[in-house]
Amino acid sequence: MTVEKGRDWGEVGPAPPDTVFVRSDAEARDVIETSRRGDGPPPVLGLLGGDLCRTLGGRGGEARVREAASRATVDLGVALLDGRRHLFVAHLVARGSWWRGRVVAVMNAQFLGRWDVAPRAHPGDGRLDVLDGDLGLGDRWKARRRLVAGTHVPHPGIAQLRTAAWTVELERATPVWLDGGRMTEARTLAIRLEPDAVRVVV
Repeated sequence: MTVEKGRDWGEVGPAPPDTVFVRSDAEARDVIETSRRGDGPPPVLGLLGGDLCRTLGGRGGEARVREAASRATVDLGVALLDGRRHLFVAHLVARGSWWRGRVVAVMNAQFLGRWDVAPRAHPGDGRLDVLDGDLGLGDRWKARRRLVAGTHVPHPGIAQLRTAAWTVELERATPVWLDGGRMTEARTLAIRLEPDAVRVVV
């Protein structure tokens, strides 16, 4: 159920018996991609780590999650990278160096490692948070220091968009990371959201 202002989101209860526990965003993505190559829906994911887990307030601990967990349905990112389809549960980042060149972050989760990249992002709100910028070196230093607290935005050099679908043509083929792992290089990124696509417990 898409989160709405003034309404409760999710519920509390034990994890279903067939829950698949994952310790990272990359593991979660792998489970979903494997299930989609078959005939059935993705299993319930028990989130024990990763940026999606942190965004949802998860603290890890499989025994605790099995007994009394927060249960919810979250959105899923779908990316066509030069026409090839990929999924992501937490974030997509297209960049060369962190220190020069354009950086594009498409966030379903709020966090990227220790950084609070998208303070307004929520993986159940039916929107992806896009941040797109090419800052000078001085501004990059300042932004990097502020990322931990999420105070790097707003910034006149960082375009922000909250959307269910977005397409961008980059100046050149650029490395793309999905859920923390480098996936490929691509120039055309066509990204959309599948709302309420994955059941999770944290």
